[in-house]
Amino acid sequence: MRHSADQSVAVGFFDGVHLGHQAILRGATAAITFRNHPLSVLAPSRAPRLILSPERREAEIRACGVENVRMLEFTRETAAMSAEEFLRTQVLGECGGRARVRCGANWRFGRGGAGDPAFLRREGVPADVADYVTYRGGRISSSRIRECIASGAVEDAAAMMGRRYAMSGTVERGKGRGAGLGFPTVNLRNRDCGVPLVLPPNGVYEVVAAGARAAANWGIAPTMGDQAWTEPVLEIHLPKNFGNPPAPGDELEVEFVRFIRPERRFASLDELKRQITADCAIIGV
Repeated sequence: MRHSADQSVAVGFFDGVHLGHQAILRGATAAITFRNHPLSVLAPSRAPRLILSPERREAEIRACGVENVRMLEFTRETAAMSAEEFLRTQVLGECGGRARVRCGANWRFGRGGAGDPAFLRREGVPADVADYVTYRGGRISSSRIRECIASGAVEDAAAMMGRRYAMSGTVERGKGRGAGLGFPTVNLRNRDCGVPLVLPPNGVYEVVAAGARAAANWGIAPTMGDQAWTEPVLEIHLPKNFGNPPAPGDELEVEFVRFIRPERRFASLDELKRQITADCAIIGV
């Protein structure tokens, strides 16, 4: 990835590609990021679960109008680089030796986090620092969005990302339990992308799937006893007038609109059916 001297390069981890990240990426012609979170190498026990898979993060960066995205692997060797070496080899080395750098005020790089926007300017590198973007009186950050997703506050997460939190995977054949209750489902297991992702709490959600508003249970269906799932599955009930639903083997992305209630074990299937009827009435499906 070689660029001209007037290249504008956005740098950062960009997990979630939220509204603050979008302010950094706006106007950039290239971006440099890491596939894995630096803490996964430096302090694995403190490494956060990520909002987006590396592939989805790259796609969202490109959706911001950035044509060239370089995704590096963070290693022990990367961590040992001085700020000068990282700047020279990983940033300027990819841009013909000259570039403007776009970043956030809290971006740090190089061994011990010695590099920052002030360091760039001392090195003669123009640095454009994007202002923080706020939501409900607080700064938008990846960690704040992770907390929202993990607590089920998917509406707040969507407001800070500028798009809904989504889960994607391959449709799986179910066990026919939903259809037996009068609520057939399309079943989706969250795709394993090779990095740990933050997940919402088990519960019932209003979602958008295959372009339609739907009701979904994310969890193990504990009322089913020994037929419960062994790990969380997204069971999606589409509207009755929906045409041909996604079939096993189809790829599907599901957007989470709002949290309705926590998943729980019911005393009987009749009680579960009454609750699902109430859930669908709230959602409007």
